[in-house]
Amino acid sequence: MKRLDRYVATQVLSAIFLVLLVILGLDFVFAFMDEIADASDAYDMPVILEYLLLRIPGRFYEFLPLSSLVGCLVGLGMLASHSELTVMRAAGISTFRIITSVLKPAIVLAFFSMAVGEFVVPVTEQVAQSKKALAKAGGKALHSQYGVWHREGNTFIHINAVVPGDRIEGVTRFEFNQDGVLELTSFAQSGRYLEDHWLLSNISQTTFHGDRTEVSQQRNEQWNMGLSPTLLAALVVEPRDLSLSALWSFSHYLYQQNLQSDSYFLAFWSKLFQPLTVIALVLIGILFIFGPLRSVTVGQRIIAGVITGLVFKFLQDILGQVSAIIGTPPLIAVLAPILICLLLGYVLLQRSKV
Repeated sequence: MKRLDRYVATQVLSAIFLVLLVILGLDFVFAFMDEIADASDAYDMPVILEYLLLRIPGRFYEFLPLSSLVGCLVGLGMLASHSELTVMRAAGISTFRIITSVLKPAIVLAFFSMAVGEFVVPVTEQVAQSKKALAKAGGKALHSQYGVWHREGNTFIHINAVVPGDRIEGVTRFEFNQDGVLELTSFAQSGRYLEDHWLLSNISQTTFHGDRTEVSQQRNEQWNMGLSPTLLAALVVEPRDLSLSALWSFSHYLYQQNLQSDSYFLAFWSKLFQPLTVIALVLIGILFIFGPLRSVTVGQRIIAGVITGLVFKFLQDILGQVSAIIGTPPLIAVLAPILICLLLGYVLLQRSKV
């Protein structure tokens, strides 16, 4: 039986990685074309390629559920096309036993992807976004298309780049009074985190006094902002690219600041249940082969897998948006599509007469 497990696992995993390689390749090409359109003297070909290569772990994590579904359909479909599944069942091996042989490597792959999403993706995404932001900003006081915006109290902050190593580049601040009148603007070329505060360097400050302005220069300034480097890094990348610990901390920070935090709570639950998502989609793929797709071509199976995966993704996205509008807990928006997949899997399992 161990030999059977290894054989089935090899066939399915090789198909999953082949599908994943194709999807990542196509995504890389399309992303490269988009970035080339934004190329400049500073944001040149080497920077673009480095940026895209650093984003590959994040794309691997994002595309794994869909790739697992399609790869499972292709791998088991090839076994079915060569009558190997028929031979296995004729030899007395139950359908349930074959399903178990496929789920074992799928579970390992699911938790491996979770480890990548927790420890690799947050680092590579921050480095990638920082390199792009530094190249695009070029030392300007404000470049709203790149960098990050944040509000703390009555101060609006724009940071060109958050660099790994507790450093920030290009900090622009707009301070308003309680009546919403602008009182002060400043731009600091750089800053670094020291124990419990930020130390800004080379600051140019403009103070507004009714009908006149006052401009001053400072070499250094202690800045007591509530965001630590860990929390600040959460602003640089998309919520789905953060670690679970960063998502949890940043979600509660936004909640305390009376800022929108639903997207971060949604991303937290999505990452936490990512292994269950992969397992549910793989189960759907397995039962498609033993059920309604056992007599169709490989191409039709791939189409069915892509459609199922996209429907799952769209359903999760739609429920996430709806939950933010009507106030439904993000946990429900994440679990609902997974439970629907598991219910569909149960129905297909019953129809396959295991």
